[in-house]
Amino acid sequence: MSDGGGWTVIQRRSDGSENFNRDWNDYENGFGNFVQKNGEYWLGNKNLHLLTTQGDYTLKIDLADFERNSRYAQYKNFKVGDEKNSYELNIGEYSGTAGDALAVRFHPEVQWWGSHQRMKFSTWDRDHDNYEGNCAEEDQSGWWFNRCHSANLNGLYYLGPYSNTTDNGVVWHTWHGWWYSLKSVVMKIRPNDFISNSV
Repeated sequence: MSDGGGWTVIQRRSDGSENFNRDWNDYENGFGNFVQKNGEYWLGNKNLHLLTTQGDYTLKIDLADFERNSRYAQYKNFKVGDEKNSYELNIGEYSGTAGDALAVRFHPEVQWWGSHQRMKFSTWDRDHDNYEGNCAEEDQSGWWFNRCHSANLNGLYYLGPYSNTTDNGVVWHTWHGWWYSLKSVVMKIRPNDFISNSV
């Protein structure tokens, strides 16, 4: 699905073939299978920063569950800060069908601890979250953790429908809650002012 083209895929989860419980250096520089059609990877925080400083970008996140349902979330003005600012996440207006699990603007009781807006990136060896523990270590992934998350698309990949009392899977809480781990995720970006080539 091209959605009119112009997208750069920055993250893909599809089968659990790649380990996303990585250190700061791996998340900074990127890792995974960039060659295979549905290969899992993270483009790298350094690359995300360089790309998103070139202009205003839209982030689109395509999500799918194990029951063959799909949803999406889209954010205008997606930006990732530089290394000095620990690759801080900034997102603008939300639209979509999956719910706003990144900024959690419509859930004030969750927003103060679950919003990822303006959060610094954390890994098990670089803890920048607002939690007294270490979210990246507990959830076994690198992400823009708060105290800890309302979305974690780099979480542990569980094979098959998975529901448990832990939230360390591939989570988008505004669609399936904290305890359901999703089947697939694609995070992609393109310029806000991109003109679609579709007729």
